[in-house]
Amino acid sequence: MTGVSRRALPGFGLGLGYTVFYLSAVVLIPLAACAWKAASLSPAEFVAAAWSDRARAAYTLSLWTAAAAAAINVALGLVVAWTLVRYEFPFRRLVDALVDVPLALPTAVAGLVYASLYAPNGWVGQYLEPLGIKVAYTEYGIVLVLVFTGFPFVVRTVQPVLADLDAEMEEAAAVLGADRWQAFRRVLLPTLIPPALTGFALAFARGLGEYGSVIFISSNMPYRTEIAAVLIVSRLEEYAYAEAAAIAVVLLAMSFALLAVINLLERWTQRHGG
Repeated sequence: MTGVSRRALPGFGLGLGYTVFYLSAVVLIPLAACAWKAASLSPAEFVAAAWSDRARAAYTLSLWTAAAAAAINVALGLVVAWTLVRYEFPFRRLVDALVDVPLALPTAVAGLVYASLYAPNGWVGQYLEPLGIKVAYTEYGIVLVLVFTGFPFVVRTVQPVLADLDAEMEEAAAVLGADRWQAFRRVLLPTLIPPALTGFALAFARGLGEYGSVIFISSNMPYRTEIAAVLIVSRLEEYAYAEAAAIAVVLLAMSFALLAVINLLERWTQRHGG
């Protein structure tokens, strides 16, 4: 025995080197290149490209559809995660595997499927059209596909927390006279808020940058159903690379700011959840 600890994983120096290399090559350098390209514009040109009426409409649509889809996913994800963890039923493993389908399925395929289903002559849309309900080629269609693409992030974030949560805590609350709502609000909710916020942030970030599924379900009309990612691609097709980079920089700034707020809320709930 030499007293030297041997580990299968590399030491701190090598691990830190790999980490810095990965962050630099995959994250920091591309983001810096985007910012550098946008910086080639003068301040007036940057504002004209990134803060035009069309760009602001695209930002607004991207933000509210991503936030709405993430909020819906939190509600649905909590129910699905609770069902998968707390109950035994036939084909539970199959249902659990199906949760990850949106992660494996190409988003363009999802957009095509939803557009076909909810088009005015689609399997579902033909019944909604007489009622005056339009989903495909509207803002609601964008929310629908964003719910599909972001759903696994909430379930997979909440599910491990529920699995580690002892069911006896709920039974103890019931013995002490708490009804189901009181047990949920005082025993479960403080524990579920941090992972739910994390799932919301992940689903929101995914929805904010989603492109493949949205272009098929929305009509991509400027000022109405054109999201920021589609506007960036439109600028690239026009060979206006600096203008596309300017829009991307604004979108990145919004993403970082909102994710920072959500992380602060998560830390606050972790401190005061007890």
